[in-house]
Amino acid sequence: MRVVIVGDGKVGYTLAEQLSGEGHDIVVIDKNREVLRRLSAQLDVMVLAGNGASLKTQREAEVGEADLLIAATSMDEINLLCCIVARKLGCKHTIARVRSPEYNEQIYAMREELGLSMSVNPEWATAREIHRLLRFPSFLRRESFAKGRAEIVEIELKEGNPLIGKALTELEKTAGVRVLVCAVERGENEVHIPSGPFILLQGDKIYVTAPTANLALLVRNLQISRRRVRSALLIGGGRITYYLATMLLESGMEVKIIERRLERCEELAELLAKATIVHGDGTDKQLLLSEGIEQSDAIVALTDIDEENILLSMFALHLRLPKVVTKINRTEYNDVFRDAGLESVVSPKLLCASEIVRYVRAMQNRSGGEVLTIHPLVGGQVEAIEFEVTQSTRNIGRSLAEIRLKPGMLIACINRGGRIRIPSGKDRFELSDTLIVVAMASERISDLNEIFE
Repeated sequence: MRVVIVGDGKVGYTLAEQLSGEGHDIVVIDKNREVLRRLSAQLDVMVLAGNGASLKTQREAEVGEADLLIAATSMDEINLLCCIVARKLGCKHTIARVRSPEYNEQIYAMREELGLSMSVNPEWATAREIHRLLRFPSFLRRESFAKGRAEIVEIELKEGNPLIGKALTELEKTAGVRVLVCAVERGENEVHIPSGPFILLQGDKIYVTAPTANLALLVRNLQISRRRVRSALLIGGGRITYYLATMLLESGMEVKIIERRLERCEELAELLAKATIVHGDGTDKQLLLSEGIEQSDAIVALTDIDEENILLSMFALHLRLPKVVTKINRTEYNDVFRDAGLESVVSPKLLCASEIVRYVRAMQNRSGGEVLTIHPLVGGQVEAIEFEVTQSTRNIGRSLAEIRLKPGMLIACINRGGRIRIPSGKDRFELSDTLIVVAMASERISDLNEIFE
C-alpha cells in the first residue's frame, strides 16, 4: 500500500518505522528539511519538504493516488485540513491525530464532512491505559479485547508466587480460574509463546489471557494483590493529566496534581474542581515530601521530559510506593527502564501507532477475517491481534485439536456473542466469533487465514 504521513515528530517517525517495516511504500511530508534528511538516512522511505496541508505539496506527493494519508503534525487544525485536502484529491482513506478535548464531540459529529476515516487521540488513549492500570495495580500492563470483556495482563512471577515451577498444564488448578499464558518474557533475550509442558520460573514476566470478570479472582488466588489505589499523585499538568484526572475522579479516587506553570494550574483548577492543584516543581524532593508523596497509593509521572519522569519514578520506587506509572517517549530504551525497576511504562506514540497499524492491516485484509484490535506485547516483540471470523475464514466449525496452526501461533480466546471462552482442544470457532491470536510481531499478520498451516 502507498501511505503518506504528514509530520515527522515522535508519532510520525514511529509510524514511518512500523509501516515501512511491514512493506508499505511510505512518503513523509514535513517542513523541516534537516529532520527529513535524518529520517531518509535511517529508514527506507521517500521524503518531501513542504506544507502538508497545501494543495500544491499534496499534489507533488501524489496524495490522490495514495491508499492512506495520516496527518500527525502537532496542530489539530492542520491535521484536519490535511485530511480534507487529501479526500478532495481522491485519497481513499485519511486518519488525523486530534488531541484537544474541545474537538472530541465535533469530530464525532462531523467525521464525514471532514473526510475522516478515523481520528486518534494519543493523550486520551494514554490516560485510559493508566486508569486501567490503577484499577488493578497488581498488573504491570493491561490490554483490552472483545469490547472490554477479555484482557491480556502482564504479571511478574516474584518469590512466593504459586505458579513458579509449575507447567502450564497445571495452570487452571493452581490459579483457581480458567486462564491462558500466551507469552513469556524470560531474562533479557528470551521470548516464548509457550505450549502446555512449558515450566514457569521465578522472574518470568507472563502475559495472561482472561475474561475481565475473572481478574479479581486471579489476583487473589495468585496472592499478588496490592492495596487498592484510593489516592493518586500526578506530576505534570498536560492533556494526559486532564484526561486521567477526570477518569480517576469519576471513579471516586482522590487526585492531587503538581504543575510548575501557574497559568496551567489556574486552568486545571477550573476544569477539575474536585482535584487538588499544587503550583510547584514536581521534581523538587522537598515539595514532593511536603505534599505527602509517601502517603500516596500511586504516583504517575507525566511531565514532557522523559528524564524527569524516570527520576520521579525512581524516587517513588525508593519510597516503596505501591504503584508507579511512568510516561516515556524514548521507547528504544525499554530494556534499560525495566532493569531500573520501572514496571508500568506507557508511551503515547506507541499507543497511537498501534491503533493506526491496526487500521492499515484491516485495509489490507481481503479475506479470512477483519482485524479489530492489535496490542504489542513484550516490548513489541509479540502481538495480540483480535480478528472477526467471516464467511471466508478457513476451518470454521472444526475443533482446535484438528486445526494445524503455524509454529509460534496461538488462539488465546474466543468471544461468541459477548461470552468469553479460554479455548481447549475441544472448542470450535463459528461465524461472527472474534478470536484473539498471539504471534511473534515479525510475522506481521493481517489476515486470520495466515495463522493456519
